[in-house]
Amino acid sequence: MQVLVAVKLDQKMKQHFESSYPGVTFHFSSSKEETEKLVKDADVLVTGGTGADEASLRTADKLKWIMVISAGVDYLPLDIIAEKGIMLTNANGIHRIQMAEYAISSILAVARNERAFLKKQEEHVWDKDIMIDEITAKKLVVVGAGAIGQEVARLGKAFRMHTIGVSRSGSPKDHFDEVYKQTDIETVLPHADYLISILPSTKETKYFYKEKHFNLMPKHAVFLNMGRGDAVATDVLLNALNKEQIKAVVLDVFEEEPLPEDHPFWDHERVILTPHMAGKTPYYTERAMDVFEKNLDIYTNEESEKQYINKIDLDRGY
Repeated sequence: MQVLVAVKLDQKMKQHFESSYPGVTFHFSSSKEETEKLVKDADVLVTGGTGADEASLRTADKLKWIMVISAGVDYLPLDIIAEKGIMLTNANGIHRIQMAEYAISSILAVARNERAFLKKQEEHVWDKDIMIDEITAKKLVVVGAGAIGQEVARLGKAFRMHTIGVSRSGSPKDHFDEVYKQTDIETVLPHADYLISILPSTKETKYFYKEKHFNLMPKHAVFLNMGRGDAVATDVLLNALNKEQIKAVVLDVFEEEPLPEDHPFWDHERVILTPHMAGKTPYYTERAMDVFEKNLDIYTNEESEKQYINKIDLDRGY
C-alpha cells in the first residue's frame, strides 16, 4: 500500500509511521509538483489540499482514501471524489481547543474594551473613564454545536454564562443549557448577548444570516464569525453595524479572502478582525496526524469494523 503524505512532518514523526507500519510504503512529498506526480500511484493521500484538486484526482486511479488535515472540505471537488468512490476523512475535532480559546478571548476583548485601551497606550494617555463590561452571566448563543461549539460552551460555563446551542438537529449537546434547531434561530436571537458562528460552508448554510436576523438581536449584541465567511454577506454585516443593530463584530473569516486592503472592515471602530487563523496552534499537525493514525489502524486491520473517525458524507459535505 502506497501512502502519500503531502503534509510537512518532522523527522521523528516520519520515522514513527515508517516503523509502526512496516507493510506500508510512505512517500513524504515536499512540493506541489512532487505531490501531483506521486498521487498517480498512491492508495492513500494525506494533505491540506494539494493533490486533491480536480486535475490531480483525474489521474489518481489507485486512490481509495483522502485524509485532509482541515475541518472544512468545501474547497475540494466533492463530486469527483464521489464519482471515483474515494473515501474522505477530515481533522474535525482537533480545532476545538484553540478555536474555543479564540472565541472566549475575543468576546472578553470586546467586553473589556481592550481596543480602546491599546489605542490609549499608543498615545501615552492615562484614561480611567473608558467603559468596560463583564461576560459573566450573559447569554452565549453558539450556532454550530459540534465539537468546537461544545468546547466554547464549556468555557462559557466557567463564566456562568447561559449557553444556547443552535444545530441542524436541535438535539441535546454537552455543556448547553438549551439547544434549538437552525430553523428556530429567530426564537433565540432576541436573547443573544454574544453570538458565535461556527457554521461550515454548505448549501444550507451559505448566507445563512440575513438582515432580519440582526434586526432581532439586541443592540448590545456581539457577533463573532469563525466558521466560514460566506455564512453572511459583507454588506449585510456592515449595514447591521452602521445602523447600530448590534454593538460589534469579531471576524476571523470573510466573504472574500484575503480581505482587500481598502475594505471598510479594517478601520471600522467596532470591528476586530484576524486573518483566518483561529484554528492555528503549534500542535495542529500532531493532532491531525493522530486522527489519521487511528483511521490508518482501522484501514489496515482487515478484521476490524470499519467505523472511521470523521468520515465525510459527500452528499452533505460534512
